[in-house]
Amino acid sequence: MGYTSKHGRRPSEYASKSSHSHIINDSSLQEFLNQCNLPKLASEVTLDGCDRFIYQPVAKNPIRNVVAIDGGYTEVAVQTGFPSSTVCFFQIGALIFSIDDLDGIGKQPFIDPEDMAKLKQIQRLKFTLPVRNVQVKSEGTLINSVRRTIYDFFCQKIDNDELIATLRWFIFQEYEAGIPMWKLASCPICGSSEIPLHREQMSNKYTFTCNHCGGEIFLTDAFRLHEAIDEELGAGGILGYLISTLEQIIFVHLIRLILKMKPDLFEEMLFIKDGPLAFFGQTANMYKPMRSLVRYLFKNYNLYLAGLEKSGAFVEHADCISEKLENGTVLILNNDYIYKYILPGKPEPTRPYGSTTYYSNKLIFKTNAGGMYVVSLPTSEILASPKETDFRNLSAILTNIEKLKCDMYDSSLIPVALANKLVSLADHPSSRILQKFAKGAMQA
Repeated sequence: MGYTSKHGRRPSEYASKSSHSHIINDSSLQEFLNQCNLPKLASEVTLDGCDRFIYQPVAKNPIRNVVAIDGGYTEVAVQTGFPSSTVCFFQIGALIFSIDDLDGIGKQPFIDPEDMAKLKQIQRLKFTLPVRNVQVKSEGTLINSVRRTIYDFFCQKIDNDELIATLRWFIFQEYEAGIPMWKLASCPICGSSEIPLHREQMSNKYTFTCNHCGGEIFLTDAFRLHEAIDEELGAGGILGYLISTLEQIIFVHLIRLILKMKPDLFEEMLFIKDGPLAFFGQTANMYKPMRSLVRYLFKNYNLYLAGLEKSGAFVEHADCISEKLENGTVLILNNDYIYKYILPGKPEPTRPYGSTTYYSNKLIFKTNAGGMYVVSLPTSEILASPKETDFRNLSAILTNIEKLKCDMYDSSLIPVALANKLVSLADHPSSRILQKFAKGAMQA
């Protein structure tokens, strides 16, 4: 890495323009590249070996209401000199609208703004996270500042119920008999591994005591985000994992409220997530309680839930093979197909794709109008070769995906597009405005 001029008195050192020759002439690097595989081109893809079928829309749509959750975040510098400091603003929105309202708008020659407002009933949740060289005054380190901020966010009430109470209900599976203990991979204070968090020993503030150092552990430490924070490099590596986890925990919160108030709503409510139904990175362990919750709902009630992907390897692959699929085709992706055509690698029969992150399986859906969607649907078990019968409510969910199509963007849905529009934070002007807001607030 070259040197930069700090004060303009000395020249900057730039990268060498000839050092690449040492890489090109290195035989070990050439040998390594010869051993690598690339994904197959679209012309090489055959659909043999995958379960595919022409879907039939349901005669009577059971869905009356749609819930979509999306989140956005932006990182801003509150001090640009040395040492530079940054914080991140998060905004998550839960949008709910009626299918009848959507149908009514579709039949009108002109859209009334008041009718359109019915599709924008959204509740926004907001908080700020320290990212680099920022410290909460009551905490001594960046790691503890991040931990405290996330814990405090979960302690707030949503619809008169604390989000952290839902997290306890979710982790300890209190919708059934419950489990007595959750094993935390590492203590955020002393670093000891395999810390048992006993449900009976949790305080009324949702905290535990480490059995090694006696330090205070928050229930939100179960996300293990503290493991990916560095006091010098900051917490930038957890931002994507955190927003995805928050979106799904809010889904869990809504599910818990419905179970308490009116479980019959599960028969007529579709939940849509922007992105796959999975937990990634440090939070990947949350897929286990999520799959348990899905299994419980399938057994005792019902669940209409779908994840829609807008980008990534699977979306790019779907676009490449669109000409190979008839309109109305559903292509269920199995382990062999994924590793042969989408992700370079060899499938392991005992370890299906996403077995440690996903609580769902993927399919590619080409609508009758020609739209291409990569959809993940929850499954009760980890499946290497899922079949049509492994997906609950498949035809009803696909019927509503087709009904909710949004022609403004490629492969988009109205609820996801609306939620994103209402909570996303643009680089300009939102980032500049938030930067000034943060600077003013912290200097006050």
